[in-house]
Amino acid sequence: MAREYIHHHQDGDITYSDRKRYLWALSIVLHTMPMAAVALYFHLDQVWMLTLPLILSYVIIPMIDYVIGEDKNSPPEAIVSQLEDDTYYRWLTIAVVPVHFMALITIAWVVGTESLSASMMLALAIMAGGYSGMSINTAHELGHKNTGLEKMLAKITLAVPAYGHFYVEHNRGHHLWVATPEDPSSARMGESIYTFALREIPTSVIRGFTLEKKRLPREGKSFWSTDNSILQSYTLSALLQGSLIYLFGWVMLPFLTLHNISAWFILTSANYIEHYGLKREKLANGRYEKCQPHHSWNANFIFSNIILFHLQRHSDHHANPTRRYQSLRNFDQIPQMPIGYHGMYMLAYCPPLWFRVMDKKLLSLPHINGDLNKVNQQAS
Repeated sequence: MAREYIHHHQDGDITYSDRKRYLWALSIVLHTMPMAAVALYFHLDQVWMLTLPLILSYVIIPMIDYVIGEDKNSPPEAIVSQLEDDTYYRWLTIAVVPVHFMALITIAWVVGTESLSASMMLALAIMAGGYSGMSINTAHELGHKNTGLEKMLAKITLAVPAYGHFYVEHNRGHHLWVATPEDPSSARMGESIYTFALREIPTSVIRGFTLEKKRLPREGKSFWSTDNSILQSYTLSALLQGSLIYLFGWVMLPFLTLHNISAWFILTSANYIEHYGLKREKLANGRYEKCQPHHSWNANFIFSNIILFHLQRHSDHHANPTRRYQSLRNFDQIPQMPIGYHGMYMLAYCPPLWFRVMDKKLLSLPHINGDLNKVNQQAS
């Protein structure tokens, strides 16, 4: 049975049970899929088994979302402090960290030791990159928290996809400028995901390093010191991926290159759909209004929210970045996506279909009501 939380109040007790409490462990199970695919490959001697994680991500997960549907339940605010203090949820995010490393190392071992066709190696690099891309989501959850252990684990996890600058850029860049034309991680209406990727990925790297370069001198430290959060993570990336090249040979160079690009593109895909076309208004003093719930696209689909640590309740995350995933709330009258993230990725990868579906939804939002001046648009 799910644990019951009770808040005693003079007007009557408030009780809450998280019906998804033990389902959250599926987030760990999902990331073992690359290892399961390798086991099936060797057991059945069927090379196509290695592509099962891709089929799971882009076909089965959207289907499960569609069949199971949504959960709009939110924990009562009076219960949130108890939920936040329940270490069960915290240990799930910690436990998944080594699984990310294991998934990459396992696939690298297969590529480095098996005789595979070029097309299968390409598929494996994309698959491994896709799962490493989800490690950025784990780092995202950990990196927003206020404990030294979780912050350290965030930087360690970002070593898997070689995306160490995210730790700085996301927290001190994206969250400050989200849903404004100045934010490279907020997509503009009319901008395809491919155009967005070419703008977002390099600009985010630059902004991350720029922010860290400003922070360290203020604290009396050198950019090249061991206190540089970005260099800490990238050093681990060099050790991890350098070790794979040493162990399995130069075939790792193209594999890891494609793996890294695929991982980065998964994050870009998430960034693309999370704030597409949404814009905060600029005030008379030249500053932007405070980020509101209607500045993020959300989804309440049960399965994809479980495996992504509630990332799809994105509005509450931006309102309360340190709030833990189990406590994130649903809001009424906010931008809602028609399906969970994995399904939205597939929609985004076909720009004409994306524009046909999402531009209509964007312009019909109550706070926009067809007014293009309230939309973050791609420059003509």
